[in-house]
Amino acid sequence: MIDFPSATAVHRRLPKEAFYKHLPLTKVLKGKFVSDVDRIIVENSLTKESLNLTADSAVKEILLLSIILKKQEFDGKVIEAIARQNPHKLVFLLMFEDNCQLALYHSKLYRTQWMDAAEVDLKPQGFSLDEIWDTFVEQIALCEERAEKVDALSVDERLALQDQILKLEKLVEKVEAAAWKEQQPKKQFELYSRLREYKKKLEELKSGKNAPQRGVN
Repeated sequence: MIDFPSATAVHRRLPKEAFYKHLPLTKVLKGKFVSDVDRIIVENSLTKESLNLTADSAVKEILLLSIILKKQEFDGKVIEAIARQNPHKLVFLLMFEDNCQLALYHSKLYRTQWMDAAEVDLKPQGFSLDEIWDTFVEQIALCEERAEKVDALSVDERLALQDQILKLEKLVEKVEAAAWKEQQPKKQFELYSRLREYKKKLEELKSGKNAPQRGVN
C-alpha cells in the first residue's frame, strides 16, 4: 500500500508527448515510448512543506509517477530516460492491468519484481527528504538484500555490495555450467578450482566478511 500524506496529493495527468518530444531519445526509443506507455500521472509531490519537515536537505522534491503501460514487457530505458532528464527525484509506480512494479533511478535503474496491486508497499520514512529518498532506495533497490551485517554501511555502499554479489552469482552460474559441459579432465579441474574461489568469495561477501568499511581504503 502506498499511503502518502494527503497534503502531497497531486493526481495530475501529464501528456506523454511532453516527455518524449523534449527528451534526447533515439528514434527507436521514442517509438517504444509511444508503443509501451499509455498514460503518465503525477500522483504525489513530496516536499519539505507538504510533509511539514523541519530539516533542510539536498533533495528538494520527490515525485511519485504512475506509468500505465500498454504491455508488461517494456523497455526500461524509457523510464530511465524520464528519470535522468528530470531535476526532481522520481519514484515510478509501473502498472499493467492488475500488476504493479516500483522503480527508481539511483545511478542506474532499479526495479522490484512484478506484484499484485494490493501487495505494493512504499512508506516515506525520515526527518528530511534526503533520508526519505534513502529509505525509498532501500525499499525498492534493496528490497531483497543479499548480504548480512550491513547496518554500518551507507545505502550506496550496500548497493555496491549487492552489485558485486549479483555479478558473482552470475559468474558462478556461468562457470558451473561450463564445468559440467567440459570433457577434458584438465580443463574441467581448472574450471572447478575457479568455481570454488568464486563461491568462497561470494560467501564472504554475503556474510559481511569483505563488506566495505567506512574510512578504510
